[in-house]
Amino acid sequence: MTVGRLFFAASVWRRTVLTLVAIGLLGVTSCSNHKPREPKITGPIDKVVVKKAQRQLQLLSRGQVARTYRVALGGSPLGHKYREGDQRTPEGTYILDWRKPKSQFYKAIHVSYPNAADKRNSAQQGYKPGGMIMVHGFPNYIQSEGMKKYYNSRDWTHGCIAVQNHEIDEIWKLVPDGTPIQILP
Repeated sequence: MTVGRLFFAASVWRRTVLTLVAIGLLGVTSCSNHKPREPKITGPIDKVVVKKAQRQLQLLSRGQVARTYRVALGGSPLGHKYREGDQRTPEGTYILDWRKPKSQFYKAIHVSYPNAADKRNSAQQGYKPGGMIMVHGFPNYIQSEGMKKYYNSRDWTHGCIAVQNHEIDEIWKLVPDGTPIQILP
């Protein structure tokens, strides 16, 4: 083999190795087990949005999504709540108006459902609208991680919006009373 051919073969081999190393590094960084960083909160949380179909609760600051959480809803989540016991989570714009640190659930923040229109619509259909809709954590009796995973993977509330306990801790700290909550289909 001539020197030129050896140089060419070494050059091709070097480029191949460098290409494989680069592909390997890309694979390592794209398959990271690390959770993406949450956006930095640049101001107070001024709105909460729940997207029922996506099972998401978003905290907004100045119109930008600051945090997103997976939620569990009522056992019959499609449609607007119109009567007590229907297992539905209401749809509309309400206020997170007070807190309950000790309840049957791990921390709870009250949603101002029913409003005047909800009461009127329920009455026209001959029903009571229900109430005590909350954003809360897991039931206090759930201690095992297996049961928490089970609850986290399905809709199980009676119409409330549930998140994991560490998430309601964060929401509790970031969201002041009087914050609007918009619940979308």
